[in-house]
Amino acid sequence: MILIGDEIVSCESICRISKIDDIKSTKPNSTIIFDFNVDIMTYCKNNGLQYGVIISTIKEAIYANALKAKYIVADITLASKVQKVAQNYMFDSRVLAIIEDSDQIEQVALFEIDGVILSHLL
Repeated sequence: MILIGDEIVSCESICRISKIDDIKSTKPNSTIIFDFNVDIMTYCKNNGLQYGVIISTIKEAIYANALKAKYIVADITLASKVQKVAQNYMFDSRVLAIIEDSDQIEQVALFEIDGVILSHLL
């Protein structure tokens, strides 16, 4: 299980952005996170940047995977649905559920979701 933002397990650097120009001010080798945006996803894919995208529908998850997102990020309810689609279609992207604190890790694990990201990073 992937644990991003947990105080016990160190993780990669995460940078939240809202537009392509924000990428210039991110740390090198960090993973960029942003709300679903086809233009930013295409830019990241074309430039070999690792990114995660916050989605609100299964359709957005399908596009995110097709555009090579490292992570597909959603609330627990949607993430559990996306995980089933991801397993069926063998997504390369990993599904992350947004959680408030580490007490929710067990719940996410029981849904068999790839991992979690703590909301304070978003």
